[in-house]
Amino acid sequence: MDGIAAIFFMIFLAELGDKTQLTTMVLASKYGWKTAFAGAILGLAAVNLLGAILGDKLGEMVPIEIVHKFAGALFIVFGVLMILGKL
Repeated sequence: MDGIAAIFFMIFLAELGDKTQLTTMVLASKYGWKTAFAGAILGLAAVNLLGAILGDKLGEMVPIEIVHKFAGALFIVFGVLMILGKL
């Protein structure tokens, strides 16, 4: 249960105010909160299922330290691209 709580809070905090939440707000204004909520849950569940499966397989093949360094480098690359207006 500790893992679930930690993951919940990390995802919750990471998603606050990001483009997914803003998109859900816009769609709720068009389709209503129930439809937007259901669609957002299904979309996030699908993308997170894919991430969990790939992460599990990656964890079996690559040492976790390399995964962490690669993920950190990706965040930096995406951040720089966003600052430059490329994303």
